[in-house]
Amino acid sequence: MHKRKSSSGNMTSSSKKLSPRDSEVNALEQRGYLIGKKIGQGSYATVHIADYVDKASPKKMRLACKIFDKDKAPRDFLNKFFPRELEILTKIENPHIIQVHSILQRGSRVFIFMRYADNGDLLDFVKKNGVVPESNAKMWFRQMASGLQYLHSNNIAHRDLKCENILLSRRYNVKLADFGFARYCCDADGRRALSQTYCGSAAYAAPEVVSGIPYNPKLADVWSLGIILYIMLNASMPFDDSNLKKLLKDQMTRNWVFRSRVRETTSTAAKSIVRHILEPDITLRLTLDRVISHEWVRMRKEKSASTVSRPPPGHQTLPTNAHSNAMELETPTRYATMKPDLHISQKIEAAS
Repeated sequence: MHKRKSSSGNMTSSSKKLSPRDSEVNALEQRGYLIGKKIGQGSYATVHIADYVDKASPKKMRLACKIFDKDKAPRDFLNKFFPRELEILTKIENPHIIQVHSILQRGSRVFIFMRYADNGDLLDFVKKNGVVPESNAKMWFRQMASGLQYLHSNNIAHRDLKCENILLSRRYNVKLADFGFARYCCDADGRRALSQTYCGSAAYAAPEVVSGIPYNPKLADVWSLGIILYIMLNASMPFDDSNLKKLLKDQMTRNWVFRSRVRETTSTAAKSIVRHILEPDITLRLTLDRVISHEWVRMRKEKSASTVSRPPPGHQTLPTNAHSNAMELETPTRYATMKPDLHISQKIEAAS
């Protein structure tokens, strides 16, 4: 299974080389991009805070900048996954998908600027605050499903949905992020294509992915969505992924339960949708359309019998203006006029 190193951890000597060089910083500053501190680290990419200052306006726009070095990446990623990511990023636009501002290239370095998520990712939120109140979990789940529905309607599968890739905006709205393993679900003739690359994180992977058989990537995305919902409602993982053989057995035998401390306070409808998403039989698993039409997702107010218990001490209460209709998108810059020393890839070849 293809994996990428966590963004946390110690920075190695090779990773230090992924930081922007002085010449790159100067070239970017001339175009209004100010690179700040590093906030994430991968195998062959770093993520930095950045600010963009438009010469026509004194106002700064806070961004995140992913710096990718093609010289550090393995050939299969460089020839297949990365071209897909760039192509997909330039074609998608949705309130619940992180917005790309621009993609710049200088030599082997690619700089992907995107809107900064002020409130971090969902994993950090759950680690800090514990169980997400059901009404908030529903709101976020609805937003995730909406963003995923947009991708699927454009025949794009994410294939790496996990709490770390669910970002929270300033108004606590969900933004799907990290399209490094995303791919189109149809071939050149428009026929549905099964995936045969076993990528992502095992803890969120559907049993058909873990077992290593060709799989429908859209249904695998739905499974991952179910894992995320379980984590929000329980503040724990449904499966132990330390042993893949045991993981697959537990998935196939439905060997998971809601934690005792939330079992009584979680609504029947919420437990029902999780159970029907974490269904190992793909012919019985809910499709995304059925997920979105499920009574729990459509239900705007919780019934009195399903009132959520008080959140744990220190739990962060979400502001009332966080809602699924909040629109924070601006017209994406996507491409800007560049000088020869720092140019944009005008054409990104699609990988098969």
